[in-house]
Amino acid sequence: MRLIDHLKSLGLAPRTARQALTTGKVWYGDAPTADASREVQPERVRYRPSSPLIRVGRDPVIVYRDEHLAVVWKPAGLLAVPAAGRHDEASLLGKVSGLLRQRAFVVHRLDELTSGLMMVARTAEVAALLRAMFAAHAIERHYLAIVNGVFASAPQTQRSFLVRNRGDGLRGASDDEDDPSGREAVTHFSLVEQFGKEAALVEARLETGRTHQVRIHLAELGHPVLGDKLYGGHGVGRRLPRYALHACVLGFRHPVTGRTLRFVAPLADDLEQHTRALRTHTGLLSEPGSRTPARDIGNRGKHVHETTRTDETAKGARPLGKAARERGQARPASTRKRRTRQKPPGARRGP
Repeated sequence: MRLIDHLKSLGLAPRTARQALTTGKVWYGDAPTADASREVQPERVRYRPSSPLIRVGRDPVIVYRDEHLAVVWKPAGLLAVPAAGRHDEASLLGKVSGLLRQRAFVVHRLDELTSGLMMVARTAEVAALLRAMFAAHAIERHYLAIVNGVFASAPQTQRSFLVRNRGDGLRGASDDEDDPSGREAVTHFSLVEQFGKEAALVEARLETGRTHQVRIHLAELGHPVLGDKLYGGHGVGRRLPRYALHACVLGFRHPVTGRTLRFVAPLADDLEQHTRALRTHTGLLSEPGSRTPARDIGNRGKHVHETTRTDETAKGARPLGKAARERGQARPASTRKRRTRQKPPGARRGP
């Protein structure tokens, strides 16, 4: 069922329903949505007329908080934390600190152009506990990515040793497992939906959490993320205004209370709309209301909420601008660390 049709079935007039969508009054799973044509499971839709007014897809939202930590939905185009040389720009950490009226502590990050779920701590003590949980791989994290090409139907695991500089100034994998700068990275992939020969929707489950891990591993597999100019090249990079990566599941045992918490944010509106465009282009359309929203990956696992959520928001997140889209244009020939042969002293350079 389309979301707009479900809202009408609740008794909302068409105008009221669309206004609710654009102002953050409608949530699907653990995220607000303004996508009226999204196929939904009705039991996961929440109409919240008293929710604060937000710009859906541009303002970050606190979906859960207690005295120890907070879970936040981050829009694409917003820095997770302040970046060097960009201190005049807004960050998720700063905005959440404002909402909480206290300092928030970073425990992990999402790339600027990645949307989805992120967690912050409210005390230094809890931050230390959460960082230890991330280091021990005790946090459940899943991503959704729209990738180039035909993806294998069988689940697969990509394991490599990532280094900061593979030889061309970019992060990548090293063939040398004894390289002291390499850190093991493991990602488990499964196909969600194939769009002809053009693209596929893929789920990535992190076993480790290295910088750019999912993007590098998908490029190594020959299926770079659409919109990723850094690891996918210009052709793949220009297919979307941002790379199609979304943090959809965040699950963990609370470090203080011991409660099991699991949050699921379905594919962000812009990426959901792109999957529909791909489906239309490849002739994979189904009758309205007949498609099961297979992209709700988080429903495959246990979905537990033991405490009440909030839906506080922070306005002022920067929209995806040209500078953000064009950052990192270089395309490496491969994601492997390059080996260079040292010339003897006095050797002549080639022409």
